[in-house]
Amino acid sequence: MAAVSPPRLSLATLDRLPDRCARPAYDVASTQVGIIHLGIGAFHRAHQAVAVDDRLAAGEAGWGICGVSLRSPDTADALTPQDGLYTVATRSGEGERLRVVGAVRRLLVAPREPDSVLAALTDPATRLVSLTVTEKGYCHDPATGALREDHPDILADLAGGQSANPRPPRSLPGLLVEAIDRRRRAGTAPFTVLSCDNLPANGHTVSGVLAAYARLRDPNLAAYLAGEVACPSTMVDRIVPATTEADRAEVSAALGLHDAWPVMAEPFSQWVIEDRFPAGRPRFEEAGAELVADVAPYELMKLRLLNASHSALAYLGYLAGFETIADVVAEPDCARFAAALMREEVQPTLRMPAGVDLAVYERALLARFANPALRHRTWQIAMDGSQKLPQRLLGTVRDRLAAGAPFPRLALAVAAWMRYVTGRDERGGAIDVRDPLSARLRAIADEAGPVPGRLAPALLEVREVFGDDLRTNPIFIAAVTTALEHLFRRGARQALRG
Repeated sequence: MAAVSPPRLSLATLDRLPDRCARPAYDVASTQVGIIHLGIGAFHRAHQAVAVDDRLAAGEAGWGICGVSLRSPDTADALTPQDGLYTVATRSGEGERLRVVGAVRRLLVAPREPDSVLAALTDPATRLVSLTVTEKGYCHDPATGALREDHPDILADLAGGQSANPRPPRSLPGLLVEAIDRRRRAGTAPFTVLSCDNLPANGHTVSGVLAAYARLRDPNLAAYLAGEVACPSTMVDRIVPATTEADRAEVSAALGLHDAWPVMAEPFSQWVIEDRFPAGRPRFEEAGAELVADVAPYELMKLRLLNASHSALAYLGYLAGFETIADVVAEPDCARFAAALMREEVQPTLRMPAGVDLAVYERALLARFANPALRHRTWQIAMDGSQKLPQRLLGTVRDRLAAGAPFPRLALAVAAWMRYVTGRDERGGAIDVRDPLSARLRAIADEAGPVPGRLAPALLEVREVFGDDLRTNPIFIAAVTTALEHLFRRGARQALRG
């Protein structure tokens, strides 16, 4: 006899949840949408949506979330039958805590229902638009932060808006600027744009990208946007691995209900926000966020310590044959490498407000990386490296060069990325390189061959990653070439040992 599938998690089945599972402490069905979130992926659902869920439970009605997928329909297709409900499984060596979140009240897919997305963005009830679209979603040059005016989506949106039959925008800048313009023409106050992506000065970056796109479309609109639309910066931090089929099965078994897309997360969560919300906001500070006047020091701390060491461990760990970050830092040599990278090369470039102890933060990072309950795959973290390196690693390199200070571990991390994007691992196996520039990077690598003296200078010519300064800096070229020679000659495990 075939096994009977458990019923689906939904508003109708909330009362069947076991006592060990926390659930929304408010009337989910009557919650109104006030936030549009673009990029409704796992991180948002484990981070910002949890804070919103807390505020809804505290009685701040009107701040429900409409989650919009800009590309894939998978999240919407999984959660719509569940009335937007999903489980956050917080995992550590001490066990697992389950919580069903009800903050996501509606789900849309931009390519499938563009008119509905624009209607949601222009609804006067929408006062906040938050973003987790990853670095590549901004259609910008990661090395400079400027809008890529030659980006195919930008060109398509500009052409589509000027045609006899205007097409809905498909880029993030195109979509937001179109919504802002429609609100302006309707006499509706603009929403606040809140980037929650790992970009330096993410609020400034999104503001600049939107302004540049608006100038290409209509200088008057650009002036309005500059004067009226707030884009506060944020720093977000929580490790959220990709959900696996095993995770789905385990969470569903614990619930006694089928959850098609739960999210896994570590216990730690941090959110630092520049307090600039002319259209209003939930009281995020009562949900654990830090509201500050200047996010920049916290953002740089996270990008250069957590994100940089994460990327370094991902590339080196993948090449060394490790599947997860926890596996990597379980090796004493790898843990020592990460600690020395943070302490000796990154920490001297940071200037933190009084009361922030970087040594304590660094020790906490290593403990978080070592969490045995999180299977954060090195391959997942290695994605989109051409977009991540400028923010995570190369800013620190520039500061070290300016100070005349050495940076051997940073150089090794960059070299590991170069080795990774060749598409072949140390055993000759194929690497599934997921990167907007993957085809170009592979072509460069194939032409140069596995010869560090040719491969490193060739990849350094990718200006979108290395800018005009690093690719011509003899100290940087020599350091990365030497590190790449070590990787090819000795392998990643030996290179990590120094």
